[in-house]
Amino acid sequence: MKITRRHFIKTSLVLGSSLVLPRTILAGPSGAKEGWHPSYVKLEKAGQLAPKIEQAYSLLSECELCPRQCGANRLEGEHGFCRAPGKVVVYIAQPHFGEEISLVGQHGSGTIFFSNCNLRCVFCQNWPIAHEGQGSEFEDEDLAKMMLYLQKLGCHNINLVTPTHVMPNIINATRIACKNGLRIPLVYNTSGYERVEILKILDGIVDIYLPDLKYMDGEKAAKYSAGASDYPAVAKEAIIEMNRQVGQHLVDKRGIALRGLMIRHLVMPSRVAGTDKFAKWVAEALPKSTYVNIMHQYRVEYKAYEHPEIWRAITAQEYLEAMDWAVIEGLTNLDPRSVALYQFYARKENWKSRIP
Repeated sequence: MKITRRHFIKTSLVLGSSLVLPRTILAGPSGAKEGWHPSYVKLEKAGQLAPKIEQAYSLLSECELCPRQCGANRLEGEHGFCRAPGKVVVYIAQPHFGEEISLVGQHGSGTIFFSNCNLRCVFCQNWPIAHEGQGSEFEDEDLAKMMLYLQKLGCHNINLVTPTHVMPNIINATRIACKNGLRIPLVYNTSGYERVEILKILDGIVDIYLPDLKYMDGEKAAKYSAGASDYPAVAKEAIIEMNRQVGQHLVDKRGIALRGLMIRHLVMPSRVAGTDKFAKWVAEALPKSTYVNIMHQYRVEYKAYEHPEIWRAITAQEYLEAMDWAVIEGLTNLDPRSVALYQFYARKENWKSRIP
């Protein structure tokens, strides 16, 4: 059944200043079994992790890690489209509290920001890291130590931000850290611009996939993401593969994410992101209970000022419209903070309509 905004608001409860969200929106798999272990622990015990590392590193001699397949010999110091060397470059590693609630928990998501990027969006909010490559080179052993340190701080997961071009380093570091006691989930926090063939190497290593699905139109992807006209098709195929590997959002008794697919979609001005098509695609290609975060955080950054259609923030009405599409398509596991903002804006619009 398709749901209207009016029905959605009527079925929500407001108690004082507290918002209680509809059960259908918050519903998600829970109740992880006792003795749960990350996927990579099982793979290492089965003796299957080391061969994956060898396979991944072999791709760096003529780099084909991402859909651009630029062929740079990164093992010999060549830099391809992403401008990344053979070693991992990290900008910062720290607990992060701005991610989704089930990733953050009480102690934060153990976030490692990798420098450089294979997509290079004109509106990138992390452009000094992604475009300019600010950061320091590290050996894989050092990356493993970062993971273990974040676990020691109490972080609930290792959140690998922009990992595509350093995937071999990541899985090698994961094995080293696993041997030294790493036991928290790996979050693969990606732009979504991933090759299915490469994702298959990660099968059994990654616990939580956190991809973007930025655009539904190839021309817009090419315009705003350095010619990546194949982005919508590639990202959709990648997300279907991610879903095959890890399934739906699974949390423990505390509500902390252990496994599953969590999709992000950033609402952009002037309907650039194609949110109506996004919501329809998710509803048709994936379970409607897939975790979806329709994000309102678009800011005018980097070179967005050169494009009049995206040189402003989104309006409340644009966000309402975007969430309306998700609700109408029947998506039932929307991010709680997105739902709260949606309800706030909806009530605000209703209040405005009553002013004479």
